[in-house]
Amino acid sequence: MTRFAATFAKPRTALVAFITAGDGNTAANLDALVAGGADVIELGMPFTDPMADGPAIQAANLRSLAKGTTTADIFAIASAFRERHADIPLVLMGYANPMTIRGPEWFAAECAKAGVDGIICVDIPSEEDAELGPSLRAAGVDLIRLATPTTDPARLPAVLDGAGGFLYYVSVAGITGLQQAAQASIVDAVARLKAATDLPVAVGFGVRTPAQASEIAKVADGVVVGSAFIDIIAEHGDAAAAHVEAFTRTLADAIHGAKEIAA
Repeated sequence: MTRFAATFAKPRTALVAFITAGDGNTAANLDALVAGGADVIELGMPFTDPMADGPAIQAANLRSLAKGTTTADIFAIASAFRERHADIPLVLMGYANPMTIRGPEWFAAECAKAGVDGIICVDIPSEEDAELGPSLRAAGVDLIRLATPTTDPARLPAVLDGAGGFLYYVSVAGITGLQQAAQASIVDAVARLKAATDLPVAVGFGVRTPAQASEIAKVADGVVVGSAFIDIIAEHGDAAAAHVEAFTRTLADAIHGAKEIAA
């Protein structure tokens, strides 16, 4: 059983937590996420033009790049995380250029060597799967696809073809961190997606509070929170870990108990 399968088989909704590699004390913040109850970790690969991200994550990218964070540094962080946390799924999330510039086979091999479970590549659509997907799947690394409010029934099969790990539902047609979809639209979208795939469905974009996360967790298999963590790291810098852990715990408590409350 893969780490994703084991995590999503638990009788609760998963907290999927995102931070940017190289922003603040990444190792300490990753450990804080796990200690606080995060079930899946997304580690952002800093990039100069993060087109899907709002101001908070854009700023985190710039802070990381200003420190000189490289792809080699990211794989070192991932490898060290895997040594410390054998069972927590780890996803690298980012953009095509850093993932493909040395060739997809190289990138996939490095992911497998570092213990990375999945990849989210924001700017390679399913129609261009050949750019990265075959190499990842050959290396045993899941390619996690994005569905959005504009992914209609005609295109959804292409999005799901070759997808693995879980399906990430981007709940707003916009950038990260600035707005949240209405709960009714999320309920409808999750039902539609779950009717089309056996993959777990995680919902993200605009989720910032335990109350918001709890509502989504009643219907989704996972809830993704990113910008709220980035804001904590921006405020506290290298001393953020204790604050990250405390916030993670409030989110985890809200998310993990949501389906019991709904029942």
